[in-house]
This record gives sequence, structure tokens and C-alpha cells, in this order.
Amino acid sequence: MLSRVYSAILDGLSGNIIEIETGIMVGLNNFSIIGLTDKAIQESKERINLALKSINAKPPLKFNRRIVINLAPADLKKEGSYLDLGITISFLIATEQIKNPDKKILFLGELGLDGSLKRIRGALPIILSLYNQFEEIYLPEENINEIKFLENIDNIYLFKNLKEVINHLEKTKIKERFVANKFSELYNNRNEHSLESIKISEFILRALLISASGNHNLLLFGPPGTGKTLIAKNLVNLLPDLDYKESLEVSSIYSAYGYNIDNLIIRPPFRNPHHTASTVAIIGGGHPIRPGEITLSHRGVLFLDELPEFKRDALESLREPLDNGEINITRAKNKIRFPAKFLLVSACNPCPCGFYSDKLKECHCSITEIKKYQKKISGPILDRIDMKINVPRLTSEEIFNNSELDVKNIINKIKELKERQIKRQNKYNSELSPKEIKKYCRLTQQAENLLKNSIDKLYLSARGIHKIIKIAKTIADLDNKDIIDENHIAEAIQYRLTDFNNND
Repeated sequence: MLSRVYSAILDGLSGNIIEIETGIMVGLNNFSIIGLTDKAIQESKERINLALKSINAKPPLKFNRRIVINLAPADLKKEGSYLDLGITISFLIATEQIKNPDKKILFLGELGLDGSLKRIRGALPIILSLYNQFEEIYLPEENINEIKFLENIDNIYLFKNLKEVINHLEKTKIKERFVANKFSELYNNRNEHSLESIKISEFILRALLISASGNHNLLLFGPPGTGKTLIAKNLVNLLPDLDYKESLEVSSIYSAYGYNIDNLIIRPPFRNPHHTASTVAIIGGGHPIRPGEITLSHRGVLFLDELPEFKRDALESLREPLDNGEINITRAKNKIRFPAKFLLVSACNPCPCGFYSDKLKECHCSITEIKKYQKKISGPILDRIDMKINVPRLTSEEIFNNSELDVKNIINKIKELKERQIKRQNKYNSELSPKEIKKYCRLTQQAENLLKNSIDKLYLSARGIHKIIKIAKTIADLDNKDIIDENHIAEAIQYRLTDFNNND
């Protein structure tokens, strides 16, 4: 007797189809699962035995036969509890306790000892990558939150327990197909963005507007207590909501990580890892391989407070994702790619005490200590940060100024600029390649002359030149101009070249 059904496991942010075969041979009672499995899958034998007994079905331990479950492909490592339901259904078909379904079905779910179906990690990315290869998908009802706004997929069925699945397959009690809600309802019912009252100058506000509009990486530095952290934490609240495609990307990441999300995520994520975080926590990895902070902040903001205090290897590992918008994690038997298109916002003090070049308080650090502290951030990392902004100390008049930011107008402006970039080039200005820069970033002759002079005088790297042009393009968009002029280049250079030693 032989049966064959399909399930899947999570591989990065996509699903790998697993073919579950059950064979029964004459011999002493033995129930084995083969196919390069982990501990969780081996333990499923006990869950299956008790779950079947709880619904009055005949479990494997009651058969005086040798029962073999084969998980193909045999050379692929299988991890997690995704296969419980598929293994159980395959066994029931092989032992002729239920009929073999006449459809190609994907079975996903973890079994409880009472036969209930429990939530699995990563259901959303598995469904998105495999739904068009199956006529029906069976999923635990506990996964409803992450799929209830999943439009254009009409082959999902949700079940509370194993008995409901069997009744549906036997057509004794057919379950209704799951119908998702409209994604637009999420926007209608969302809470308004919260924005703490922050006091900033017009110069810094314009820098934030440029950074958020073009997704340009930002470094804020200055004395302690000037509001660097507060500004960075509130920057994400100036970003517009995610569209449907972006929402699916971000929600899939959080589902794969194991978060029990209530709905599809429509707000740009904000991640703020502590400076003691390991390299694996920042870029991803571990066993099994999971996304890191750079992926969890995809389409949102990654805020690194006290940037020089992060481990050197953790900071250096940001080079590839800052350039490519993704991270490739390679192990001996596996290679997984995670998306990492995030807006890096970082903050730091100019020296250990924080008051180097401050006009009001004296710095007590030696030159050696200052240089050692600043060298914790390597040149290649600083070169990949588009904009460096000094945040000066606020005066008493600025602190007690009752004027508030027109947050709604700022958000609408940023949304308008982002939509213009996507319509023009299908990506944000910060993501333009050198070839695309030539195509979309046209300069006036005066702007080109200024940039050429700056290259010779300031010893700009090729990356630095491209960064300046891309920032200038965002400034031109902000001024509603198609061509980059001299003023746009000059302002971009100003943001690009500010350093720790300049407090003006």
C-alpha cells in the first residue's frame, strides 16, 4: 500500500514542496520517518499517534506492520512542524481509512495531541510562493490573521482540527473556501500616525524630508541631549503607508521570523537593535537560518543609536546590503537570500564625552581618544552613508517655541515624491545604478562644472560622486524640477561632506 500527498517547508522567504510518501510492509510494528529530518519531525510520530487516537482513528502503533514515511527530496534538510498534517493524511490514505483525494492539495499544519491544528511559522511566504501550483491549500485556522487581507488567492481552506480536514476530504461536511477581506479596508481602519513633539531647525527638517523622500541613509551627530535619538525614532512616522506589494514583502518577513502578526503590515517597520547585538542578529543567520535586523527593517527604518559602540564586524557586514539591497547568507549546505532595502538612520556623539567642537561645553577627551573613537566607524561605512547632519544644541527660545510641524503636509509631500520616483524609474533615487544615473539624472552645464571642481578639490570617490548626484536628484524632485542645477549639487555636497569636526 502506498500513498502520496504534498506539504512544504520554509526555505528563507519561500516554500519548498515536500512529497510525502507512505509505504506499508509486512513485519513487526515500526513507524519510521526518513528523508533527512530534524528532531521536530521525528517527534511528530508521537503527536500523530495521540491525535489520531483522540478522533477515534486507528494510529500507527495499532498496526502490526512496518510503516515508512518518506519525505522527498531525500537530500533536502527538513525542519519544523509544517509536515504534521501532510504525514497524517498520507498515513490515513495508505491504511485506507480515508479515500485518496482527486485534487492536488497542499497540506500545512502542526498537530496538537487532541487533534487540533496549531499555527505554523511562515505560512504567508509559503502560500505566496506556491499557491499557483495547487488546486487547494489546507491551513490551520490560527494562521488566519496573516492571510485575511490576501487578495487574488482563492484556493485556501482553514481548519480548526484534523477531524474537520477528514470530513472535508470525505465530503461528509464540506468546509467553505476562505474569502479574504479587501486590502483597502486596512487603510480605512488604521490608526493615525503618532508623532512626538520634536523641536528641530528648518535645515534639519529639510534634511529629513530629503532623506525620507529618496531613501538616503542618514547619520546624525552632535552633543548629548540635542534630540538625535528622538529625531531618528520619529522619522519613520513621516513615511507613507506601504502599498500592497510592499505590505506582502514585509509581512512575509515577519511571518517567516515567527511573529504572530494581527494583519498584513501596512506601516514601514522600525528596528532599533542595541549596540551589543551580534553580527548574526544584525544580518541574519543562525540555525535554522532566520532574517536579521536589516531584513526585519526592509521597506522601513533601521536605527543604529550610538553607532561607534556597535561591534566592528557587525558594522562592516552592512556593506553588501547597503550597496545591493539584499543579503546572501551562505552555509556549507545552504544559501539563502533575504531582502534588505532599508533606510539606515544612525546617531552618535563626536567623541567619548560627547562635547568635542561644542560651543558651550568643554570637551575633556584627548586628541588620541577622539581619533580612536571616531575611527570605530570605518571609512567604507561612512562612504556608504549618504547624508551626515550635525544636530546642534537648541536655544531656550527654540525649546519653548509652541509651533508644531505640519505632519500631514510633510507625509503627503514625501508620498508624492516617492510615487514620482517609482513612476519614473520604478525605484527610489538612492537605489539607482550608475547606468540609471546617466539615464535619469540630467545635469545643467553649471551643475556639471561644480561637480567636476568638487571631485578634484575634495578627492571624492566614485561612490561619493554617485551619492551626491542621487541626493541632488531628490532635491530637484523636491523643487519640482526635472534637471539638476548648480544649487541642487551644492546642497547635496553640503549634506555629504559634513564631518565630526564641523559643528557649523
